[in-house]
Amino acid sequence: MSHRRIPKRKAVLAGAGAVGIAAAAILLPQANASQSGQDDDRPTVRTMTAASAAQTAKQLAGSLGDSYGGAYYDAGTRRLVVNVAGEDRALAERVEAAGAVAKTVRNGVAALAGATRTLSAEAGVPGTAWAVDPRTNQVLVTADRTVTGARWDRLESTVRGLGEGVAEIRRSKGEFRPFADGGDAIFGGGARCSLGFNVTTSDGARGFLTAGHCTVAAQQWSDGNGALLGSAQESVFPGEGDFGLVTYDDPAAEAPDEVDLGDGQRLAIRGAAEAAVGQQVFRMGSTTGLRDGQVTGLNATVNYPEGTVTGLIQTDVCAEPGDSGGSLFTRDGDAIGLTSGGSGDCDAGGETFFQPVTTALAAVGATIGDAEQPPGQGQGGVGEEDQGQGGQGPGDQGQGSEEGAGQDQQAGGQGQGADDQGHQGGQGGQGADLP
Repeated sequence: MSHRRIPKRKAVLAGAGAVGIAAAAILLPQANASQSGQDDDRPTVRTMTAASAAQTAKQLAGSLGDSYGGAYYDAGTRRLVVNVAGEDRALAERVEAAGAVAKTVRNGVAALAGATRTLSAEAGVPGTAWAVDPRTNQVLVTADRTVTGARWDRLESTVRGLGEGVAEIRRSKGEFRPFADGGDAIFGGGARCSLGFNVTTSDGARGFLTAGHCTVAAQQWSDGNGALLGSAQESVFPGEGDFGLVTYDDPAAEAPDEVDLGDGQRLAIRGAAEAAVGQQVFRMGSTTGLRDGQVTGLNATVNYPEGTVTGLIQTDVCAEPGDSGGSLFTRDGDAIGLTSGGSGDCDAGGETFFQPVTTALAAVGATIGDAEQPPGQGQGGVGEEDQGQGGQGPGDQGQGSEEGAGQDQQAGGQGQGADDQGHQGGQGGQGADLP
């Protein structure tokens, strides 16, 4: 079968166009800009990309031991802030020597991890979610509108029992659910979902990642015209993630490492990268187009009606039914996540959760983009480069401007069933400009 691109549905774009154009404006206007920003007062603190910050935080987490209290990226100053539990000045200096800002906090990651384990054991009721928020040095617990009565009392009692300053509860107006219902997408077994990122499997075959709650619903997947695309090979949902691998039946299928931003714009995907709290990210979905927001938590647990899913990325990026399975990425072309689910919509806002691409790739034994070149080294990107001393890690030298994004190949289609995140190439250009 020869692979062909599927036409985009303009009807969906009409409602989201203004937003998508704005998102693309964020991404593209400053595409070639580089920033300098050495702090004269703190010469050891350096500016860095979010990808580089994630790499540095990972290294520091291992060296600080129990005193490590999490880390986050300050997008305004382009600096990494690392929490250090206690008053150990030597550890703070170690953080500063790595080019980050040391912040003294109360809770180390061991205490916070213990709190999340207690929540899972005692308050894992449908409609709840939690993730560590390093900016507040607490576990942020969210309860949707279905958590009432005895379930609310149970949750509140559990959080209170964790002790002062360990966890905080907030309400969500929506209802946690996988995003499945609408949007240009791929179809299988009455379900409609979206393609996330094209990948290369360990045996050299081409395929794509999407949400696991899509691939558990059907084995065979087709485009909007009914042409068979491929077969699901692996699926995880619920449990330790929400991802699935589909391999193309046609060895010659056109499967570029791109995300379609709409309006003819594409963004080359250069590889997968870890998310960092505070990092700006972009989501492409066939229902709501291109949207942007920030990462607000890592290793999140979500208790969907279908079951509990762990290890997710929490964000404030809006999404709606039809957006599931689609791509979460940076303006530099780093693949970050696959849309899982959440609450709210793009009018009222809400929380949205994503499957980390790095863990999905490791689980299925696949690669994305240029596997030989770490993100940020040499190509792609919007020119957000590290300016400080000793720049290291992903993103430090990224430059250039890749525009557009694209998984055109599976977008389109008007089907029915449970939509997940419309094919990447769906309807873009309406949600968020890439900065």
